[in-house]
Amino acid sequence: MKFSYAMLPDYPLTESLGAIRLADELGFHACYAADETWHKDMWLLFAAAAGSTDRIRFGPSVSPVTLREPSLIAQAVATLDELSDGRAEAVLSSGNFGLLAQYGIDWQRTRPLSRTKEALAVVRTLLDEGTITRQGEFYSYDGLFTFARPVQQRVPLKLGAMRGPRSFEAAGELSDGCHHALSYTRDAYEYAVRHIRAGAERAGKDWRALDIGAWVVFATGPDSAAAKDAARSMVGIYASSMPAEQLVRNGVDPAELKPVIDAIGAGDLARGIELTTDSLTERLSVSGTPQECAARIRDEIAPAGVNHVICAVTDRALVRAFTGRDLEGVADTATQLRAIHDEIMPVFA
Repeated sequence: MKFSYAMLPDYPLTESLGAIRLADELGFHACYAADETWHKDMWLLFAAAAGSTDRIRFGPSVSPVTLREPSLIAQAVATLDELSDGRAEAVLSSGNFGLLAQYGIDWQRTRPLSRTKEALAVVRTLLDEGTITRQGEFYSYDGLFTFARPVQQRVPLKLGAMRGPRSFEAAGELSDGCHHALSYTRDAYEYAVRHIRAGAERAGKDWRALDIGAWVVFATGPDSAAAKDAARSMVGIYASSMPAEQLVRNGVDPAELKPVIDAIGAGDLARGIELTTDSLTERLSVSGTPQECAARIRDEIAPAGVNHVICAVTDRALVRAFTGRDLEGVADTATQLRAIHDEIMPVFA
């Protein structure tokens, strides 16, 4: 089982760089960040981090092909790969539906899966060949080329998927893996892996060789209640992007979550957090002591065939930035990264 650190690059940049260096020293597989306008630019952050780290890999999880033209994703990935001496990768998706709405884009009219599959082919071609001629449904090029060339012989490209089943199957068939965000139950991951496997087998690939990642809202520390309270602050914000089918696979009736999402959508974060029950937090996060978190991963995530846990670490500073809540007793990012390394990773060694 690989463990990676997913950050929201909203901290002071010196703090983000320090956290990435620590994750590198502790042997985390990768550091990922969302390629979204809401946050500081992850490409620039990772470019700065590349020169002060040795092993950790970098990339977007995810980069939205509806907003970022795929040839520019290829250019950025190849440049980051050279800067990091072969440690770049990328996870692509159609994009965060809430962010698209703020751009005035109705995601249902973008044909998200077809667009993402075509964008994947564009990025793959440019990374592998350095040039592309293509007349596609969404993207067309006539002899486009780039001098941005990766160090790796084959840069890993993966798809982000949440709804399924076609998105999971596309990830298995066409890409090097799938990052599945915001699921926490064995049923949800068995569903995802079943369809990832079907897509891989259709392409004649061994599904077990794919990177199958669980991207989870995560908070840990010696104070279980404080860690769960930190997660509770973020659950509704993240869960608002979960499709109804995924909520059901995680044991949540969409109607149960609707008051939380409505409050957050109206800009009343305090009310949204107040309506997020302890039960919802338990079902929609990996939180608590390191022992509780390890048990959740062991019992609900690992058995399905997931081979990569991507911890979206939630600490006091992040909660304060997003919600204005200042929670005493919540471990900072460095403490949580060390806890993952010292107390959770050994369980899966």
